[in-house]
Amino acid sequence: MHGRLKVRTTEEERERKKKEQALKVKAYKAATTKIYSKRQNHEYDDEMLAYTTPILQRNPDVSTLWNIRRECILAKIKQIKEEQTDTVDAEAQEERILRVLDTEISLTEQCLLVNPKSYNIWHHRMWLLEQSPKANWQREVMLCNKYLKMDERNFHTWDYKRYVVEKAQVPKEEELDFCTEKIKVNFSNYSSWHHRSLLLPALYPYEGNAKPKRPMSEDKLKEELEMVLTAAFTDPYDSSAWFYQRWLLGYSQPELAVCAFRSSKDKSVLSFTKPTTKQDLKVTLIGEGEGNKLEITDFETFNNQASDTMFYSHSQIENPLLYQHLELSSSSLKTHIMPLKTYKDDIYYFLPLDASTNYTPDVLEQLKTQLESCESLLEYEPDSKWCLLTSALLMRSIDSHQYHDKSLEYLKKLQKVDQLRENYYKDLASKWILQKTLWQWSKTEGDMLSTIDLSQEQQLSCLADKQYLVIADEILLSEELKQRYGTLKSFKDI
Repeated sequence: MHGRLKVRTTEEERERKKKEQALKVKAYKAATTKIYSKRQNHEYDDEMLAYTTPILQRNPDVSTLWNIRRECILAKIKQIKEEQTDTVDAEAQEERILRVLDTEISLTEQCLLVNPKSYNIWHHRMWLLEQSPKANWQREVMLCNKYLKMDERNFHTWDYKRYVVEKAQVPKEEELDFCTEKIKVNFSNYSSWHHRSLLLPALYPYEGNAKPKRPMSEDKLKEELEMVLTAAFTDPYDSSAWFYQRWLLGYSQPELAVCAFRSSKDKSVLSFTKPTTKQDLKVTLIGEGEGNKLEITDFETFNNQASDTMFYSHSQIENPLLYQHLELSSSSLKTHIMPLKTYKDDIYYFLPLDASTNYTPDVLEQLKTQLESCESLLEYEPDSKWCLLTSALLMRSIDSHQYHDKSLEYLKKLQKVDQLRENYYKDLASKWILQKTLWQWSKTEGDMLSTIDLSQEQQLSCLADKQYLVIADEILLSEELKQRYGTLKSFKDI
């Protein structure tokens, strides 16, 4: 164990321990042989419980023995229920079942003293409470608080606490206060920050129209940004607060939506921001005048799998230019109508990636203040990877176009400062470069769909969102990307 001096033992002491270990192994093998024999014979009795108890008290991580004990508990409960007669009332029967379960719950508490980070113990305790006709959920909340006082970072206890507070109907406000208290005791508490991230969206829901949605109301978001900055600067080398700040800045994941569409007379392509299936997929072209509609059918995935971001169809369209809107719906997407543009004899729709987020002035000011603080810290700690990465993310949140080059410089420096994650920073840089290129491409008038040129982007090492490219007639890539994405198809290739 860390922090403990290693005590050197004599040869005699080593020999004594070796003999002790041999006796324990022999006893363990004898007990497990007996246990498996009884299990094979379906003998789920008190003797079976007696054999498994001392083993689990010493080593509570033997999953099979907990499974066997569950079989014993179920057999006991079944026996109690079958013994019911006219002279045995339901209340007495329930009392006997509770005694069986409470005895087992007591065993889990003994085992938690041996290893409070055992998956098996917490899972078994959860299972027992689900079987109980009168589970004491408030007692379980107090148990969690007790163990989190002993170790506020024990994520096993945090997971279990999320389960029991819901059962005990503990107010979310009370849980948030508990989180705050634990964070004040120790900023380096990943579990508490994570628990907080689950509570805030429910307590302070975002009611604006921003797409994608914010994680919480902007007033609360400003407060959280202020709090996490204090935590991050208390210990700049601790990652927990930086991770939480990244969640606050980058919580919004792209919602499922159409990002690109193009139709010619003999084929159509359709791309989504996230993978989806073609279940109940309905794509309809709408023109002027009542009844001027055409449904495009028989869409297939590019990857020949059940789900994908890209779909194609070879349905025939006599004259695509007759249609001005695209109507789309599916089992996972509400009906949405999009305006279409024209390119030669084709029609298309394109929604570019945009990394910038429109915050309220107060939140934007807070982000700028945090960026200034990070920049100041970098003067003293120029190789702080968390500060470099957070600065780059803050720049993207404030104005991705204004800070594009500088944010890429920081990622380039991170590749040297944090070489173990070099490829991660390269991929992130590639994502940002592609976002800007697609945005610029969308502003091209006239021949937009003829060519998209990615061949001159030196830092572009991967294509994270290649589904946006499928509507182009020609995709120009560097030699490195050609080797990596040799199967990438343009609209002409389909």
